[in-house]
Amino acid sequence: MTRRERTEQREEELLSPYAAKSSQTRGREKPISPDDLRTEYQRDRDRIIHCKSFRRLKYKTQVFLSPEGDHYRTRLTHTLEVAQIARTIARALRLNEDLTEAIALGHDLGHTPFGHIGEMVLSKLLPGGFEHNRQSLRVVEKLERDGAGLNLTWEVRDGILHHKKDGCAATLEGRVVSLADRIAYINHDIDDAVRAAVLREEELPKECVDVLGGSHGDRINNMILDIVENSEGKNEICQSPAFSKAMSNLRAFLFRRVYTDRTAKAEEGKAEGVVEMLFHYYVEHMDLLPQEFLLYLEEDGPKVVAADYIACMTDRFAIRTYEELFVPQSWKL
Repeated sequence: MTRRERTEQREEELLSPYAAKSSQTRGREKPISPDDLRTEYQRDRDRIIHCKSFRRLKYKTQVFLSPEGDHYRTRLTHTLEVAQIARTIARALRLNEDLTEAIALGHDLGHTPFGHIGEMVLSKLLPGGFEHNRQSLRVVEKLERDGAGLNLTWEVRDGILHHKKDGCAATLEGRVVSLADRIAYINHDIDDAVRAAVLREEELPKECVDVLGGSHGDRINNMILDIVENSEGKNEICQSPAFSKAMSNLRAFLFRRVYTDRTAKAEEGKAEGVVEMLFHYYVEHMDLLPQEFLLYLEEDGPKVVAADYIACMTDRFAIRTYEELFVPQSWKL
């Protein structure tokens, strides 16, 4: 018996009957030989961690564009926080931690530069719209590894596609990631807003604080406990009505006070212009794109391919490219 087979055996013995077992995966689009050491979900996690799209998350905006300070969240630190929260929930419910972690680490690979403003611009410019969850799936299926994709298992790809609030993953692990994503961004966006002096802790709605907790750590811990207590022994992932309502109200408060705040959004008009100008330019200059992006030109057309390239950019690469293309060199002296 290989080490992988022993791990698969332990999954059968120890995990919940509702957990996704590695040995029962629906597999990959391109079959590969089993690994002696790692399960299929462990291999997926490793493929995601080592891909270029994952590394680029370090320089993609979460909420605050080009923040002054080293402690604001980026898309990468957000992803790591989601993975930590999701794994904690999965472990408590005896779900498959490896599958949970793989989905969490891959859920934002297709996110644009400049946070949701980049996503909004591309959604307006593309006839079929643009959503970062669909783009994340496109990254792992087509764009990574010079156009070959990562060839991940069906369960990981399903979890990545359905991680948004209105999605419903086929596995409990995928549904855990969806909730962990919301727990992470609600709490770290409060933390970053307080750091940026956009918000004060005492301004948080009292009815939300009374239910969820009065500090960053308490809120995360209480949200996790609520999910575990309401999901244990069930073939579903759910919250209590009180916590679900409080989270929704706190999220709505953040939209009013943070996500549309002048300080947080001061540079968004400029970022919007950068994305739009780059998109129109590359639609007309497909020959300037790296070869791996042109593999799907005939299949998907220039607008989708231009969006692929821009969505892969980091904030700083998008700004540098914009300057090279549109700002006369003498102006930058």
